[in-house]
Amino acid sequence: MGRGPVIQQKKEAAANARGKIYGIHSKLIALAAQGGTDEALNPALANAIVGAKKASVPTDIIERAIRRGSGQEKDASAVEAVIYEWYGPGGVGVIVRALTDNRNRTAPNMRHIFSAYGGSLGETWSVSNFLFSYNGVIEVDVAQSERERFEETILETEAEDYTIAWESATVLTDRGGLHATCEKLARAGFSPRSANLEYRATSYVEVTDFDKALKIYKMLEALVEDEDVEKVWNNADVSDTLWHEVETFIESKKFRT
Repeated sequence: MGRGPVIQQKKEAAANARGKIYGIHSKLIALAAQGGTDEALNPALANAIVGAKKASVPTDIIERAIRRGSGQEKDASAVEAVIYEWYGPGGVGVIVRALTDNRNRTAPNMRHIFSAYGGSLGETWSVSNFLFSYNGVIEVDVAQSERERFEETILETEAEDYTIAWESATVLTDRGGLHATCEKLARAGFSPRSANLEYRATSYVEVTDFDKALKIYKMLEALVEDEDVEKVWNNADVSDTLWHEVETFIESKKFRT
C-alpha cells in the first residue's frame, strides 16, 4: 500500500500541534494584555510576546491577541486562567492550568478526560496545597566559562535555590521574587530563556503497575492535546523502564498502512 495516508496523518498532526501552540500563546498574550499594552510597563506582556516569538507565532496573531486582551476587539470574549485539581489513577495528584474564553466548554472537557481514565475531582487546594509548592522558575543559559560568575550573581538575587546542568541553570524563587531576580540576572548578562510561576511536586506517588501507568500516560496525553490546556503538573514517580514499556505498547497499537 502507498504511504499517502501516513504522510497525510503526519501533516495533520503537525498542523494540529502548530495550531495548539499558536492558540495558547495567543491566549497568554491576551491575558497579559489585560494589564496594559505597553511592554515597558507590563512585564507579563513583554514576557508573553517573547515566548510567542520564540515559538514562531506570526506577527498578525500576536497583534490580534494584544487587541483582544486590551478590549479593542469588542466581540472577542475575555481570556481567563483557570486551575483544575484532580487525583488521577493510583492517587496521583494532577494540576491543570487552562486558558479559556468559555468555561462552559473547558470544564466539561476536563471532567470527561479525567473520568475517562479513572480520575476524581479534588477539593479546591486539596492537591496544590498539600502535594505541590508554587514557585518562580527561571531557565537560563550559562556557558561553562561563566558558571562561577553566574553563581556569584545568583547570591545577590532573591533566588531561593538553583541547579546547574551542562550549560543551563534552573533558578527557583518565591512568587514575589520572580521579576526582580530576572532583572538582576539580565543586568549581569544572563538573560532568562523563560520565567514563569510553576507548581513543583513536594511529594511523589510511586507507580509500578503497568495498567495505572498506561492510564496516567494517556490521561496526560489527552490533557496536553486539549486546545485550552496550557500546562499540566503531576507527582507521578514512574521509572524510565516502565514509561518505555507504556510508550512501546501505545506505539504498537497505532494504525499503520
